[in-house]
Amino acid sequence: MGLKSAFFAARYDSATRFAESQVLGRRRAALLSGLQGRVIDVGAGTGANLPHFPPSCTVVAVEPDPDMRKRLEAKIGTATTDVTIDDGEADRLPAEDSSVDAVVYTLVLCTVPDQASALAEARRVLKPGGKLLFLEHVRGFGVHAKVQDLVRPVWRFAAQGCNPNRDTVGAMATAGFTVKLDEEFFIGPKWQPLNPLVMGTATAK
Repeated sequence: MGLKSAFFAARYDSATRFAESQVLGRRRAALLSGLQGRVIDVGAGTGANLPHFPPSCTVVAVEPDPDMRKRLEAKIGTATTDVTIDDGEADRLPAEDSSVDAVVYTLVLCTVPDQASALAEARRVLKPGGKLLFLEHVRGFGVHAKVQDLVRPVWRFAAQGCNPNRDTVGAMATAGFTVKLDEEFFIGPKWQPLNPLVMGTATAK
């Protein structure tokens, strides 16, 4: 994936440590606490979700970036449940149709090349009544959204394809999910491009 990818992966945990300890960690725990059955963690990154999966589920952690995946593999011991690591992608999940109890997205739908394809793939693998769980930063409103649009090219290059201006909740609805928002929140100053963040669940209509 190149030197830029390796550098990004190497500094990711240190760059996000404060946000994880002060804001994101407890929300990951709340989001994942009730999971049961077979779960796919899409874009598992360096493994921030691993300590929060309950023993009542089994997890396939999907991470296509080899530099991120090395760090994910190193943290496998922090999980309290069975975890398998796979090099699949968001639009190519390692599961049969209607075979998964939950699909988890945490800070990944900003980077997938095609949200519609990724969400269609989630629908394909979810069992009837299965849940999509998400914690994502999304497009803001008014001037904030315009700023996100302006900084997107530079931000996307610097942050390994991260798009700060995606209407992710709208994309879920368009993909045929009924979305339930549990919380909208902010990290640091509200004007930052990666605000606001949302957390919740969605089920296929």
